[in-house]
Amino acid sequence: MVTIETADNALKSFYLDAITEALDMKANPLLAQFQRSTADVVGKDVKKLVKYGMNGGIGAGSETGALPEASSDGKMLLTATLKNLYGTIEISDKALRASANNEGAFVNLLNDEMQTLVKSASFNFGRMLYGDGTGELAQVNDMLENNVLELSDVRNIVEGMRVDFTDVADYLIPDVAGRKVIAVDRAKKRITVDGSDITDLMPPGGKVFLHNCRDYEITGLKAIFGDGELYGVDRSKFPAMKPYKKTLVGTISESIIQKAIDTIEENSGSKINFIVCSWGVKRALAECFREYKVAMPTIELAGGFKTVSFNGIPVVADRFCPEGTMYLLNTDDFKICQLCDWKWLEGEDGKILKQVPGKPVYTATLVKYAELMCENPSGQGMLAGITEA
Repeated sequence: MVTIETADNALKSFYLDAITEALDMKANPLLAQFQRSTADVVGKDVKKLVKYGMNGGIGAGSETGALPEASSDGKMLLTATLKNLYGTIEISDKALRASANNEGAFVNLLNDEMQTLVKSASFNFGRMLYGDGTGELAQVNDMLENNVLELSDVRNIVEGMRVDFTDVADYLIPDVAGRKVIAVDRAKKRITVDGSDITDLMPPGGKVFLHNCRDYEITGLKAIFGDGELYGVDRSKFPAMKPYKKTLVGTISESIIQKAIDTIEENSGSKINFIVCSWGVKRALAECFREYKVAMPTIELAGGFKTVSFNGIPVVADRFCPEGTMYLLNTDDFKICQLCDWKWLEGEDGKILKQVPGKPVYTATLVKYAELMCENPSGQGMLAGITEA
């Protein structure tokens, strides 16, 4: 007979490994390339000491001349706070009781919840990879009637999300916090949220954030290719923290990509082994090769993903990559620094499933404390302003 105890045991002994594999290796092709490590985790922070420059003790000289003088390598301490990543499932008491005498129905019930969790987590963690850690989903361009907002972009938003809004001064607006997205018009870049009318509360120029997630997300590519401070280091003082960037590219070509790869390798010694871009850029690249009647070969990646390649380097299109953008990455320079892998939150009694106070519903929460760390930003590149096909 199925009980809360048997459901608890199933989540612990059977589903955890499967979910961990799905979230780490199958959620996103770029995420699957990164190594995971606990080595640099110190308390609640990630601290990574990286070297830049060269030791000065190498040289040539005469038989009786002075030997080269050694000097210590340049060092930087990269520091970031571990981010708290959560995933929650919800099972009603009615559903549990309905499957109490049917193990097959119970398994289907849990499988459905796990698939929903993995799908939601895959979307949000994939989105975070391309963000700047603030959790910003889009900017508000205009406020229309019936709680319809016109945004700068809607690729980071799906129906069912709960979102918060900031005003033009970047302050959270309490009266519109936690609104549920009930419709997304991708052609017009508009969303509709539930609740009372917000026309007078949402002036254009504000921003949209995932509910209660502002400034709590992992450090994604937007931050790594941004300006200012990164991992506690002032990039204006350390060129080694600045990646290669070329904007207003226009029509993409093999020579433009290869020149960027060569420049990165020449300046930093880093070898690009992974390319990620928007769908429109991938189509433009394919069109470029078709003009020369050359087919782009396909390869298989970790996690079972299949994609095309550019001179032996995988090229992956990702829905969260900004329009007209291509990232040239050395994934060996990236690590998911984590306190531990995915775990269920357990109560003092060791239980995973907990009843929501005042409701006939049980919830279970997955947690992971992690941060994305790029040890060599200068070894990465970005081409932007590419004309999409």
